[in-house]
Amino acid sequence: MRAPAVRARGEARVSPLELFFDLVFVFALTQVTAFMAADPTFGGLARGMLILTLMWWAWSAFTWLTSTVDPEQALTRLVMFAAMGAFLVMALATPGAFTDDGVLWGCAYLAARLVHVALYALAARGDAALARVVWSLLRSLIPGSGLIILGAVAFEGTTRDLMWVAAVLLDYGLVLGAGVAGWHVHAAHFAERFGLILIIAMGESIVAVGVGLEEVELGAPEITAAVLALAITCLVWWAYFDVPALDAERRFTSAVGIAQLRIARDAYALLHLPMTAGIVLFALGTKKVLEHTEDPLKDMPALALCGGLALYTVAHVAFRLRLTGSLSVPRVIAALACLAVFPVATSASGLVALALLLAIGAAYLGYETLHDRERRAEVRAAHH
Repeated sequence: MRAPAVRARGEARVSPLELFFDLVFVFALTQVTAFMAADPTFGGLARGMLILTLMWWAWSAFTWLTSTVDPEQALTRLVMFAAMGAFLVMALATPGAFTDDGVLWGCAYLAARLVHVALYALAARGDAALARVVWSLLRSLIPGSGLIILGAVAFEGTTRDLMWVAAVLLDYGLVLGAGVAGWHVHAAHFAERFGLILIIAMGESIVAVGVGLEEVELGAPEITAAVLALAITCLVWWAYFDVPALDAERRFTSAVGIAQLRIARDAYALLHLPMTAGIVLFALGTKKVLEHTEDPLKDMPALALCGGLALYTVAHVAFRLRLTGSLSVPRVIAALACLAVFPVATSASGLVALALLLAIGAAYLGYETLHDRERRAEVRAAHH
């Protein structure tokens, strides 16, 4: 079995193996949503976001890996299969991650990170710059997972929660502190992979519609709410894939050297996390609306519904700002408008909240489409 080789420079697209790998991440996202739905408090929301943040870090690490190493080689496949097993265990342990299954979750997270670093180390042989940054990953392995395992064994309550926070800060901080010099990235592959994971997250919103209606008798309010939720998800897709994704990929692929690697880190590995988190939160809010369509939402589900879309939109603002240096004022206004729906969601029916959020999305995307039609046509023509 040949050792993995670094991909040659040139075009690289997402492979079937990577799409197969992402299926486990779909399950992980549904488990995070279910975790927060089972504990509809602000503490439950915060803990769910901590789980998602660490899962995202492990997933994005494999995106860097398969943008570097040929995923069609036998050893790469075996490592990816092993990582899928680790992700599956993480997902299964998620409902009890802050109680009885914290040790299992931490060990699965450590296993995923270990196989990632091991394959990277093999691929880096003969590449001194890559080897240096790959070995720097080892510094983050034990502190992150170790704090989670220690917290599960020796602590509970707020102290355990704070240890998860420390795990996130150390895991991200130690890796980001090493910088990007020495890494490899295929820009088109990287952009495609992160776009596909957003589609997977959007699929979770649609799954949430089905889950929310499992034990509910279908009537006009339920069907209306489901259609409104789907329409909002369509706008969420439009907001990213109509122009921003195409424009970002063009700028990303035209960048070179350290500038390109910094875009990969900032615009994709980091800023796609709040986009994904926003979609997951919206899915949670949608699930709660569909359980009682004509009743107001409680505070946490209302924040998830409205704040999730606001977070997604703000992440888009930051995405554009990082790539172009320009601020999207319509999207800032749209994010604030989504937050303004929160008091309505807690006092009126969920149907009203969904209708208002749909109107906000349709308004700002309609404005962008008409106001920036010449630039939109230029970006789409350049892509095609």
